[in-house]
Amino acid sequence: MSTRQLTIDEAHPTVGAPQAGAPTAEPAGRLVADRYRLRSLLGRGGMGRVWLAEDEVLRRSVALKQILLNGLRSAAMRAEAWERAVREARAAARVDHVGAVDIYDIVEDDQCPWIVMEPLSGRTLLETLKAEGPLPVDEVTRVGLCLLDVLQATHEAGVVHLDVKPSNVHLCDDTRVVLTDFGVACDIDDVPSATDTFAGSPGYAAPERVDSGEFGPASDLYSLGATLFAAVEGRPPFDRGSVHATFTAVVNDAPAPFQHAGPLRPVIEGLLAKDPGRRLSADQARAALRDA
Repeated sequence: MSTRQLTIDEAHPTVGAPQAGAPTAEPAGRLVADRYRLRSLLGRGGMGRVWLAEDEVLRRSVALKQILLNGLRSAAMRAEAWERAVREARAAARVDHVGAVDIYDIVEDDQCPWIVMEPLSGRTLLETLKAEGPLPVDEVTRVGLCLLDVLQATHEAGVVHLDVKPSNVHLCDDTRVVLTDFGVACDIDDVPSATDTFAGSPGYAAPERVDSGEFGPASDLYSLGATLFAAVEGRPPFDRGSVHATFTAVVNDAPAPFQHAGPLRPVIEGLLAKDPGRRLSADQARAALRDA
């Protein structure tokens, strides 16, 4: 690794996310923004919680992503988290593709932002792996092709996702594969600075992001490769138990040994190339997956 300073918070699954603290759960039945009735808690993470709710105006189910600000230490940090929530909603809304979660609105309630989204059936890829173990090669191939399509649409919309990982891939009951959580997404044309805080998931981040802060569409393809590795092998390719050890492995080490990938191994290795210039493009990866 280079001597570039990585400003990170090891306590969070997604490094660089605002610290939410540990507030008590909102009561089911609460009305948010005079419109959305909370029904049940779907999940929680470092940045907030996701609720199933009822839109009492349009009379339809929605998902509400609640960005928690009360654990942040300063007004500046809360303002930054607000801006991050707006950027997330705008980035996701720019991607017009069946494989991207639909964004309906962003509202304010109790001085916190809430992103209003489509509700998704099924479960995440991470939940599926925890419940069932490694997926069959043909299913991983299908998921990979779907993610390639939505990533290509994301990049064509001028957005880089920067946090492709199993917990952000949703396998819907109708076989739809959806990429979620654009919380650390950036414009393709953004230029990182040396003082930028790293935001993302260490075991799935591309080496160029870790080493120099650089990113581009190829960074998402690397993360796709790490995600497909986890899907077919049942474990992340570079997890070393701590953030800094994992970062070092991402930059310097080969992935963990392949045991189940079979014909998927060449395409996963091509996506995990350390040099983004040698990494498979989306078109090359698609052709390799179809051949596999």
